[in-house]
Amino acid sequence: MAKITLGLQVLPYVPEEKLYRVVDQVIAYIDSCGIKYEVGPMETTMEGELDDLLVIVKKAQEICIEQGASRVVSLVKIDYKKTGVTIDEKVGKYKR
Repeated sequence: MAKITLGLQVLPYVPEEKLYRVVDQVIAYIDSCGIKYEVGPMETTMEGELDDLLVIVKKAQEICIEQGASRVVSLVKIDYKKTGVTIDEKVGKYKR
């Protein structure tokens, strides 16, 4: 299967002072997965095989709960096409 891009925003229900710490744990996990990703101010965009990225999405929920969230809401956006779609294809021309 061709690479796809997936945007993930996690919204853990934790006290505000813990929010970034929990999100940082999710980003650290994504970093450990060896995939291409970019952190943005509202979501993290990942590039890879759909099945692999969905495993990461599932683990992100678990990390939030393990870090003390009573609940987590996640927004997931998937861009898929048969020939594949990459982060660079979408935003490469805007990078400095």
